Parts: sequence; structure tokens; C-alpha cells
Amino acid sequence: MVVLTATYCGVNHDPNPMRKGVPMGMTLEGAGSRIANPLDLLEELASTQGWPHMRAADDEFVTEPSRRWCAYKLHFIWQKDLDALHLHCSIDIKVPGDKRRDINDLLASINERLWLGHFEVAADDPAPTFRHTLLTRGQFAPGVEQLEDLVEVALDECDRYYPAFQFVLWAGHPPDEAISAALIDTVGEA
Repeated sequence: MVVLTATYCGVNHDPNPMRKGVPMGMTLEGAGSRIANPLDLLEELASTQGWPHMRAADDEFVTEPSRRWCAYKLHFIWQKDLDALHLHCSIDIKVPGDKRRDINDLLASINERLWLGHFEVAADDPAPTFRHTLLTRGQFAPGVEQLEDLVEVALDECDRYYPAFQFVLWAGHPPDEAISAALIDTVGEA
């Protein structure tokens, strides 16, 4: 039996915005056991965060966390036969056909900088999407910390590059200028 436990902290000084005011120290008890479906843990995470969510099917889960620039649509698919958890995080921006070439150049530049996952704009969906698949064959199913990290990476990368998409689509900047402007790190507070 696997039990999800959470320890609540009175004051959370963690700089990670995903963890502010939410259960800390979630752990899995029951060494040697496998979770039948990691979407159960993702559903707990979304509930804990207060994100709207729904279980589309036993192997599909969708949640929509609001972040710095917009609400992102996180869609997870668990493929038990492959022991694979697929994530795609859609950005609420539509790429018009006349901007497709510039966006493809931007995607290539962004993807060169990523350690995990990649961005794409599919032929049948004009929204930029961050995608990543987590393989777990031969291991225990992903734990809470691993799933939190997966979600955090996806949301952070979408937040990081959202301005670059806007600079290309709405301000008309070339992709190289857009990515440079989006990646400027500010220091201090205004």
C-alpha cells in the first residue's frame, strides 16, 4: 500500500512559488510498492495548489495553473504499457500562418537552450506547447518530488519564453532579438 503524506509548515520561506502555502514534505510510504497511476499524485498536487483540474480518463489528467503571464494548460497522459508519463503544457497564444516561419526559428533557438523537454507548434494546433516524456520502466513510479519537478520545469520554461513569443507575434521583432529581450535577467526591485 502506498500512502501519500504531507507535513504542513506554518510559515513557508521557500522561494519556489509552487510551494508557497502548500503542503511540504510530501512523501511516499510503502517501500517497494509501485503506484498504479502517477496521475493520482498529480491530481493531489493540483488540488493542493488550488488549480482547476479534471480527470479526462484513467490515463489522462488536465489542470490549468495560472502563472505570471497567463493560465497554462497542463495535459498529462500515463501510458502504463510503456511506463511513460507524457506532459504537454500549452501556452494560450495562437500562431497565425504568416508568422509560422519566424516562430519556427524562435522554437529552434529556444530548444537549443533547454535541458529537458522541447517547445513545438503542431500542424493541427497553433498554440506553442512545451512537451516532455518521463520514462519509468524498471523503476518505481515517479514520486511526489519528481512530479513536482516535472510540473515546475514545464511552467518555468513557459514563463521564461512567453515574452519571446509575444515579441515575435505582436511586436514584430525577429526571433534572435525576441529571445535576447525575453532572457534579460533583472536585478533588484523597481
